Amino acid sequence: MKQRKIFITKFDKERLEELIAVAEEFGDHSRQDLEDVAGELARANVVSSKEVPPDVVTMNSKVVLRDVDTSEMMIYSLVFPKDADVDVGAISILAPVGTAILGYAEGDIIEWMVPSGTRRISIEKILYQPEAAGDFHL
Repeated sequence: MKQRKIFITKFDKERLEELIAVAEEFGDHSRQDLEDVAGELARANVVSSKEVPPDVVTMNSKVVLRDVDTSEMMIYSLVFPKDADVDVGAISILAPVGTAILGYAEGDIIEWMVPSGTRRISIEKILYQPEAAGDFHL
């Protein structure tokens, strides 16, 4: 599957780079999850919070996902690790699915390696995107 260009806000990029730097400073330099996030940041179109398209998954967005192979529907909010709680649908950016959806838009299908193999996930709908709602501080 061809890799699509993704969008990340400048604000999210700065916070995610800081997350990576702090983790590395405390000895977590060879973690695959951090490398995956860094790779996504490196290939992203970086835009201002006011310029990000409203159908793109940004940090703190709430999205409806569908597993393409099983048709299972999931609703997740994409959050920073400290706010993650899978029991309430808050998935960390460092979780494989969290990293996979960042910067993609409604209608996109993403293939991503997870511990059990490759998953194909469709972004069905953005229920909430902070930037589209004018919440530029989240």
